Amino acid sequence: MKNRAIFLDRDGTINEDAGYTHKIEDLEFIDASIMGLERMQKSGYLLIIVTNQAGIAKGKYSEKDYFIFKDEMHKRLKEHGIILTAEYFCPHHMEGKIEEYKIDCSCRKPKPGMLEQAAKDFDLDLKKCWMIGDIPSDILAGKNAGCRTIQVMTGKEKTESNEADFLAYDLLHASYFIV
Repeated sequence: MKNRAIFLDRDGTINEDAGYTHKIEDLEFIDASIMGLERMQKSGYLLIIVTNQAGIAKGKYSEKDYFIFKDEMHKRLKEHGIILTAEYFCPHHMEGKIEEYKIDCSCRKPKPGMLEQAAKDFDLDLKKCWMIGDIPSDILAGKNAGCRTIQVMTGKEKTESNEADFLAYDLLHASYFIV
């Protein structure tokens, strides 16, 4: 039997979006995100972060900075009993300054590359998976991968996606659509 997962955007969905968020001092969890992640984890879904990190391509911070932030975030979530199965990131952007990252890739949301890679890595049935994010490109990535989708209204933009299956105030509210 194939596994099922909840794909989660990072900045603006789990943690506050400080704009090119990469400094540990900017790591602040959005209200109710911990409770929502706890409910989702107890439901038997794998929890997988899929995050665009254009700041790497734009020279705002390095991959090393990204990994330091990622490790600290995972550590703090683990202190709350939340274990993330994996985290995928896209460092690419066509308007980047760093040449090696200035490519039109298949992983930058709204393209489904990160979700498809996770499906291969963890034997996922994407039709039984969910994608949760705060902006339309998150929702489209989920749709493009064949997942059901929930848009949380916790990010900066608060632009509703007409594509989302559900709208939720935050991750706790979103968890009630799933479990």
